This record gives sequence, C-alpha cells and structure tokens, in this order.
Amino acid sequence: MFEHISHDTTASGLSWVLYNLARHPEHQERCRQEVRELLRGREPAEIEWEDLAQLPFLTMCIKESLRLHPPVPGVSRSCTKDIVLPDGRVIPKGNVCTISIFGIHHNPSVWSNPEVYEPFRFDPENPQNSSPLAFIPFSAGPRNCIGQTFAMTEMKVVLALTLLRFRVLPDHTEPRRKPELILRAEGGLWLRVEPLSGDLQ
Repeated sequence: MFEHISHDTTASGLSWVLYNLARHPEHQERCRQEVRELLRGREPAEIEWEDLAQLPFLTMCIKESLRLHPPVPGVSRSCTKDIVLPDGRVIPKGNVCTISIFGIHHNPSVWSNPEVYEPFRFDPENPQNSSPLAFIPFSAGPRNCIGQTFAMTEMKVVLALTLLRFRVLPDHTEPRRKPELILRAEGGLWLRVEPLSGDLQ
C-alpha cells in the first residue's frame, strides 16, 4: 500500500507542477533554458545525480507547486504526551491531531498572496519565510516522508526531460481541487503538449 501511495503522491506533484508551468509560460521557458544550458553538448539521457543540484529555478518551481498543491493535504499525529500551547491550553496525551498541510500552505498570515504561483518565494538567496514549519509538503519531524529525496529527484528528472522535448499548454478547463488522501483534480488534470522542433541542445 505504501509503495502505491508514494508513486501516487509523486504523480500528483508532477501533474500539478506541469499545470502551473503551463499556466506560466515564462517560468516554463526559464526552466527549459536552465536545463538546456546544463546539458549543452550532452545527450538528455546523460543527466547525472550531480546535475540535479544545478537546476535552482526548476527546484524553486517544484517547491512552489508543492506549496500551492501539496500532494498530501493533511496528516494525523497521536500525542505521546500532554502538549501545552502558548495560550496555556493543553492537548492531552492520546489525542489524535489533524494537521492541515494545505491550510498552512494557504494561510495568508504565513504566506503573502497564498493563491499566487510565485517560485521566487523559494529563492535561496532571498527566502520569504524563515519558519521551517511554513512549508511541509513531506510533513515534518521524526515521522516525515522517508522518500522525499527520491521524490524530488524523480520530479526534477521527469520535468527536465519533458521540458526538453515538449511545450506544455493549459487546457481550457479550470481544474477543481479534490482533496482526498492525495490531492487530485476532479475529473482529471488536463493539459496539452506540443513537440519542440529543432536542436534540443
């Protein structure tokens, strides 16, 4: 079951980032140029592990999409001890708490203009939010997602190879988010793709 969930969450993340790049062609083109520059003179199939750290803007676009459309909208945790909140209220040991990842990522007191897709929020040279718990697409703490490095790696490779070969365009249908165990689009997430002609390098 967990294997299927991990593949489904990565597929959800990939689908939503392609959707966001389709709606923002200027960001899509910048990602494409970044990949082309990185692989200049090499075959696309020659993407190496070390290359993935050299795609900062593509990484920013992925993270912003994960903020706007977290593949897992929420998680539950059982309290192993009494937790005293800043206002003095207590969450008793044994209680199960639901943490809304979607809610945190869309909270205007945490993120300015939270419904706007803005990759530069994640510019490492100019971070817009310093709290480590403001962005938790893979949850947080000792029970966070053990596959997050693999998921990010997979998304970078798939996106890089896709953008080298295709231009992604929005469909006329505006998707409606369907938050279940995994965030999906009601009726599916539809996009159009156009093959890119010419030298990919």
